[in-house]
Amino acid sequence: MTKKRKHQEDFQKVKFKVGKKKPKLENATDTTFKTKAIQIPEQLKEDGVLPTQNRKLNIKDLLSQMHHYSPGVKHNALLGLKDLLSQYPFVIDAHLSSIISEVAAVFTDKDSGVRRAAVHLLQFLASKIRAEQIAPFFPLVSAHLSSAMTHISEGIQEDSLKVLDVLLEAYPALLTDRSVILLKNFVELISHQQLSKKLKSRDKLSWMLSVNPNRRVTSQQWRLNVLTRLKKFLQAVVDGSSETEDEGLQEQKDSPHSVRNPICISWKLHANNQQHIQLFENGGLRPKINSSFRLRSLTSVMDSAEKGLSSAENLKGFIEIIIPLLIECWIEASPAQSAPILGNLLESESQQLMQQVLGIIHLLWKLTKRHDETYKMELWLRMNYLVDFKHHFMRHFPYSVQETVKHKKKDSFKGHKNCMTSSNNVDHLLLNLTLCDIMVSLASTSTLQTDSGWLDMIRKFVTDTLQDGSKLNSKQVNRLLGVTWRLMQIQQNKVATEPLIKAVYTLYQQRNLLFPVRTLLLKFFSRVYQKEDLRSQRIRSRSKVLSRWLAGLPQQLALLGLRNPELSNQLIDIIHSAASRSNKELLQSLQATAARIYDPLEGTLVLLPAEAQRRLVQLVYFLPCLPASLLACLSRCCIMGRMSSDLAATLIGILHMRSSFAGWKCQVQENSMNDVDYFSFLFSTLIGFSREELTSLQGIRGKPHISQTQLSPIRLYLTDLDQFLHHWAVTEMICHSLSTIPSQSQCFDILQTGICKYLVGLVVIPDSTAGSVLCAINKLLDQACILSENLHKFLASCCYSLLYFLLTLDKEDAEHLQKRDMLWGSCISALALLPRLLRLMLQSLQVSRICREELPVVAQLLRLLMQHGQLRSHMITNEFLVQQIIKDIMTLKSGEVQEQWLTDLHYCFNIYLASHPQTPGPINTVY
Repeated sequence: MTKKRKHQEDFQKVKFKVGKKKPKLENATDTTFKTKAIQIPEQLKEDGVLPTQNRKLNIKDLLSQMHHYSPGVKHNALLGLKDLLSQYPFVIDAHLSSIISEVAAVFTDKDSGVRRAAVHLLQFLASKIRAEQIAPFFPLVSAHLSSAMTHISEGIQEDSLKVLDVLLEAYPALLTDRSVILLKNFVELISHQQLSKKLKSRDKLSWMLSVNPNRRVTSQQWRLNVLTRLKKFLQAVVDGSSETEDEGLQEQKDSPHSVRNPICISWKLHANNQQHIQLFENGGLRPKINSSFRLRSLTSVMDSAEKGLSSAENLKGFIEIIIPLLIECWIEASPAQSAPILGNLLESESQQLMQQVLGIIHLLWKLTKRHDETYKMELWLRMNYLVDFKHHFMRHFPYSVQETVKHKKKDSFKGHKNCMTSSNNVDHLLLNLTLCDIMVSLASTSTLQTDSGWLDMIRKFVTDTLQDGSKLNSKQVNRLLGVTWRLMQIQQNKVATEPLIKAVYTLYQQRNLLFPVRTLLLKFFSRVYQKEDLRSQRIRSRSKVLSRWLAGLPQQLALLGLRNPELSNQLIDIIHSAASRSNKELLQSLQATAARIYDPLEGTLVLLPAEAQRRLVQLVYFLPCLPASLLACLSRCCIMGRMSSDLAATLIGILHMRSSFAGWKCQVQENSMNDVDYFSFLFSTLIGFSREELTSLQGIRGKPHISQTQLSPIRLYLTDLDQFLHHWAVTEMICHSLSTIPSQSQCFDILQTGICKYLVGLVVIPDSTAGSVLCAINKLLDQACILSENLHKFLASCCYSLLYFLLTLDKEDAEHLQKRDMLWGSCISALALLPRLLRLMLQSLQVSRICREELPVVAQLLRLLMQHGQLRSHMITNEFLVQQIIKDIMTLKSGEVQEQWLTDLHYCFNIYLASHPQTPGPINTVY
């Protein structure tokens, strides 16, 4: 009983009364809660600073998703980045660092879709980002690219080549700055290192081609892909190194048509010390500074890794690694391995691989020539690789394709199989020419006997290709001419060079050649001609083919016309170069074609642009003979306005230097230009119009082309302002040439005879012609000159017609107002030099014959003449005539109200003439 009671005491049951609430337990949890509304308007708004794409994600959101573990999220983030940046390009500049680092990081992503999207985005960014913008971040991009190229995954390696394509296209200079690392990566893509069997230590490792059966493509196709990119990379290195100063000088030295900017010299400015001419040595390329000090180049401070392939040591090291690998690739693709029965026929893929192999070697050969010790480098290449090249490369030379060739037209490609392009766009002719170029670079004059066997094979192939008649593109012709030039340098006797020049000339004679091809051929012939001309006279032996080519250039220039101005410029440069060297055949051909070249209507001179016209005008100086017919053409060219007035002045100056009046101390070439023909040229150019044109003007009547007065028998034909200014500028040069002739009186008599024969008696005369005649008279007139009565009357009529035209000009006529100063000065100078001319003009002012509207013009003219200081004394001498004219005017105006112009006339007469001032002031009237 006692134990049971104790148990019940521990667990006693509480009894509740009815209607009472159950009390709360001590450890009960309070589950009640209260809620309140939260206002977040700022968080619901879109980001006003960072724009978003269609999924409402900004640049930060998209970049953060690039670190997501899911490939789909990263792929969508890359697509979203491209969408966002295409809509808002300004975001690129603000977040360039983050974008570049995140995109470069996925070059090595495991998912192929992500890598593919990264390449597309990189291609898009490359079109938006300049090289100077991405340059600070390019080491990071290059590091990720190297990591992708050397990755263990084959897919990442394959996609790394696509990244490389984008960077080579957009930033070749930045990529080639890290050439040492990338070139090693290229080697590792197709090969692996192994310990050399000859060396027990690991001091020297050799490389051998690797085969990976896990790749999606064959080993040969993979090597082709890698070597194609390697060739592009080396091409970028070559292009980058050619921009340096030394390479530029090398190009200048090698190229016969190197671009040089000529100095335009104005001898008038130079004579007045207004233009300084600085002369340079070395053909004007750069000033030569005599100094014992030599500045160290920046590349000499760098270590070999930073120099890249610009270091001879690095270049040799890379050649030692890559050439054996390339030879192995060649052996695999050579006809002996692929199709031993078919001989030298190649499959398409094999030919592509061989073409890349030769292209890489050719670029490496170019880089070797960029170093100072070129001869030592060529000797090193010959010693190490000539035997292998002869054994492997020349064994099946020349190469052709195995597949069927597709023609566009039945006769569009003539010739043998080596000159065609196959259906897969592989140029097998270029393959053979590249091989020829590599091989001939290893030969020299000293090794001619040793190399005669394979050199004869190359010479025969080049000659046959040139004479085949096939249509060649510019790339093929460029390589072909390079091999031809090298062959001519190796064996410089005429027996060996003449067949090569003849073969090139056969190609040159083809019709419808492409412009780049024609340009290359012209440069080649010009280079050969200059090389031949540099030889001493003792050993010089003119090439007949070269002489025939030079003789045909002027005719080609005349036939070409305006169809191809660039080609015309090249022809003119070559003709000018040969003419300056007094090439007999060219000068004879140029003389025979001069009438067509300088035809004023359809000649080459008037059709080509200004710079080409300048060169053609300079060629006039070298013409052996200047007959009257050619001078007539040149005169029309000067006055027709189809070349500038400065150029026309240059032509007049050249003809003056060819004349017997130039003051040469030595004898001028006989029969080069007759004095009579020269004066005919000067007079025709001074007049500015041909006889036929002056005859046609006689029938023109009335305004706006004619200025007519009743007091002068001459009516003025009003020329256009451009024509007038051009004629006036030419007139000044003509007057200068006439003034330099020693016998001025005889020159004036010739001019007077021409004016009386061709101009006196005409009713309508152009205003520029009248002004030019007065200008020439003022220039040549001296005390020994005697003017005929007919010339006096003609000049007096011209003066009054011109003065009347100037005084009746409307202020709104801006075109003719610009003629005023020139024509007014010529008239006043003539009246001041010839007192009788002024008297004849005053005698012609018979106011009784004119209408009342012309009276104010006559009164204004008299007033201006009385006010002019140079004419004061002559007007005093003719006081009676002036007084009589005023009386006649007063008679006509009697009974009418006196107008202001009549009052001004009386005032000027009383001030300047009636009082006879003893010391007239030297004032010039401005009307």
